[in-house]
Amino acid sequence: MSFFVTTPIYYVNDVPHIGHAYTTIACDIFNRFHKLKGEETFFLTGTDEHGQKVEKASLAKNKDTQKFVDEMSQNFRDLIPFLGCEIDDFIRTTEDRHKNATQFLWNKLKENNQIYLSNYEGWYSIRDEAFYLDSELTKKENGFVAPSGAPVEWVKEESYFFKLSAWQNKLLEFYEQNKNSILPKSRYNEVLSFIKGGLKDLSISRTTFKWGIKVPEDDNHVMYVWIDALCNYITALSYPNIDNSYFKKFWPGVHIVGKDILRFHAVYWPAFLLA
Repeated sequence: MSFFVTTPIYYVNDVPHIGHAYTTIACDIFNRFHKLKGEETFFLTGTDEHGQKVEKASLAKNKDTQKFVDEMSQNFRDLIPFLGCEIDDFIRTTEDRHKNATQFLWNKLKENNQIYLSNYEGWYSIRDEAFYLDSELTKKENGFVAPSGAPVEWVKEESYFFKLSAWQNKLLEFYEQNKNSILPKSRYNEVLSFIKGGLKDLSISRTTFKWGIKVPEDDNHVMYVWIDALCNYITALSYPNIDNSYFKKFWPGVHIVGKDILRFHAVYWPAFLLA
């Protein structure tokens, strides 16, 4: 028997806080429990180092972006022994192994006719790194805010899209057959309700910043967080080499995440994997 558990990769725009510690400890407990059962385990954590928010944070501190993420990532690495946790791998999205895996995944999706170029127009939150529908926003004195309270701005730009809408029925079928795949139950119901509400194709590239993994064969675009960050879970298992013993032994795994990133992990990520 084997067991693979992951924290979300932590965003390096700021130093670690109590939520990072809580999640890391929770994963460590799961990992130790399965070790005690005699299972071979793999515990993964790491840092998410790309995106507009990181680029802006480094500029605000007047630092080179790579140097900034190197320093910030080390803070999260230092957190692990401080908490008394034991991990098997610490992944960074600026590593070559991750860039190679993510570009391979992109090319695979494109090869399978799951990506197309169009224009995106809508509400975007830099803080949340997420797009929102009109129905999800609240009007405040100074404009609209996301459910998280983050301000949003109207953006319009050329973007590559993933055909998320094509996977709505497959996702529903999967979750109806795997009712314990998301816990607690209230979050499972939340995901099911979101999918049943209708999925729209997903913008997966940006042109308004440069700090990210380049889209293959198009230097004007960098990959958006959905593909870049989520791919880390399989990068660490030597993807795209799926014949590797680590991949065969440990995939799929258990993702322990906060409710604010549930949609990304329970809708977008499995859709990428299915595609």
